[in-house]
Amino acid sequence: MTVARILIWNLYDSKTTLDELREHLPELPGGSHWISHGDERFGLIALGDELPDLGEVPRLIGIEPVIGEEFDVE
Repeated sequence: MTVARILIWNLYDSKTTLDELREHLPELPGGSHWISHGDERFGLIALGDELPDLGEVPRLIGIEPVIGEEFDVE
């Protein structure tokens, strides 16, 4: 069974901006995508058994995701 993971950060509480993050986003494996909503929310939708390497993203944001969920993909 495949796992879907969703991570969401509120950037208004972070040390960076969406534009700064975009410069440092690592490539993601197939089926995984970076997502954003306006300039204040940023996240990841990842499919697979492991969370992909997030590179510098967690350090740049400087706070934990406000949402971190795992789902079974049927």
